Amino acid sequence: MGELQNSGLLNVASLAMFAIIMVIGLVLWFFMNRASSRTNEQIELLEALLDQQKRQNALLRRLCEANEPEEKPMAKAPEAVAAEDEDDFIRLVAER
Repeated sequence: MGELQNSGLLNVASLAMFAIIMVIGLVLWFFMNRASSRTNEQIELLEALLDQQKRQNALLRRLCEANEPEEKPMAKAPEAVAAEDEDDFIRLVAER
């Protein structure tokens, strides 16, 4: 009779251990699944933000190119070229 009680007690103990391990496993699964879904949401938001930044950069480039003044190289008068040469020469001479 003692043997029957021991085996029944072991069955109950093993069943309780199994239940505890199962509950711990389910709690861990819940938190890992929740963290995974939050990570996926953050990745989606970051990808959307990156897409918007690329669009803003493209618009900014177009805006800068549209507002950029066109510089046409104009032929300088010979007097202006000579005056610039003199100014450059003066800059090279050390003052005493």
